[in-house]
Amino acid sequence: MAAFREYEQYDATGLADLIARKQVKPAEVLDAALERVEARNPSLNAIVHRMDDDARKAVAAGPGPGPFSGVPFLLKDLYALDAGHPVTNGSRYWRGFVPDHDTTLVERYKAAGLVMIGRTNTPELGLTMTTEPAALGPCHNPWNRAHSAGGSSGGAAAAVAARIVPMAHATDGGGSIRIPAANCGLVGLKPTRARNPAGPDVGEGWSGMATAHCVSISVRDTAALLDATHGAAAGDPYCAPPPARPFLKEVGADPGRLKIGLVTAGPDGSRPHRDCVAAAVGAAKRCADLGHAVEETEFAYDFPAFRETMWTIVAANVANALAMRAKAVGREAKREDVEPLTFAAAERGRRLPAADYARALVAMHGFGRQVAKMYQRFDVLLSPVLANPPLPLGRCSMQNPDVESYAAELASELPFTPIYNISGCPAITLPLHWTADGLPVGVQFGAAFGNEALLLRLAAQLEQAQPWKDRRPAGI
Repeated sequence: MAAFREYEQYDATGLADLIARKQVKPAEVLDAALERVEARNPSLNAIVHRMDDDARKAVAAGPGPGPFSGVPFLLKDLYALDAGHPVTNGSRYWRGFVPDHDTTLVERYKAAGLVMIGRTNTPELGLTMTTEPAALGPCHNPWNRAHSAGGSSGGAAAAVAARIVPMAHATDGGGSIRIPAANCGLVGLKPTRARNPAGPDVGEGWSGMATAHCVSISVRDTAALLDATHGAAAGDPYCAPPPARPFLKEVGADPGRLKIGLVTAGPDGSRPHRDCVAAAVGAAKRCADLGHAVEETEFAYDFPAFRETMWTIVAANVANALAMRAKAVGREAKREDVEPLTFAAAERGRRLPAADYARALVAMHGFGRQVAKMYQRFDVLLSPVLANPPLPLGRCSMQNPDVESYAAELASELPFTPIYNISGCPAITLPLHWTADGLPVGVQFGAAFGNEALLLRLAAQLEQAQPWKDRRPAGI
């Protein structure tokens, strides 16, 4: 690779600084990214749509003056509209959809100076924890290509782990930022509900469970991008509490002595894989060494009722998504248009009485209140991200037409992430552990509603104590 050989040594903030100081030209940075797309994507299938020509035009015209001016960036192939570029949502049914406008978040990315170079692989409608859509093929984990990169932002995480770009857009409705970040050795922050805008076409994702941000190689990139994108847009139905100061100022700030609750068992009492437990326990020890008070605790809530609440909301939203697409294309989805799980979830959603959906929303907010009480006792909750290290490809398949059995399988793998989607609280994944055979295992830290600042302070402290940026997959 001839162009800008030092490209991979820098995070997005570092690249932007080099460009601003005219140490490197935006065109050189773009060439470096596109060279890596060409060389590395064929074995990963992380990027499913390329925007090379438009990216070159954007750089030639001069990228915007924002904090990431000239930095290459990838959009997830899920609802993030970029006018003139197709969006498939990982589905055959959405083939041919080319939006005529940008979503608000994409507008803010462009205003920040980011240069869109492509779209990343995602499972159909973002419905699972692995990225293996029938329409686009599986995404492979750069650390071991036989394993899942996670989902639903698997393509984003694989591309960043492979150092094609230093950060990429990601979304999270049940763990879909944190899961792939954990599987690929990255930072993944799920922001507070409504921290970033969902408009202009909708006011919220999955009834408030879903939100968007990024996966990245550094805490400062995660903070700086949130500074560039957060805040309500005109017409948003609600907004997150405003931060006291820019999120980037929290990076390097003293978090103080925190009271941290360590959770190593699922809410149903299940015990994760030993590496996942070791990751959380190791992180707890590191926190204690940094002067924080760590105490064992548990997530104590009715897990079967929680699962039923979540899938009622998901099924209703899947049914609505297919109905909206049917209206656009003039025909309802047939079984062959979507994957078996998607079709079954939509059928369930269509059969739901309106009162059941209303009860699910009441239950969702009830679980949020239970979480809020935990944060009256602890500043931070620490847990594994997943029940297992990165799974082999082929697990949690959306070819399963039985929503109940699929939901049970997914719940067994995800005992720790969805509670933050139900509650709307922020949570961050950090790459603090690897298995003996070299697979990343992330650790999750959660905080009270609106308190990303505390998570960023702690994350930056841990990043300094146990740096990870230069650790990358073999051959990358």
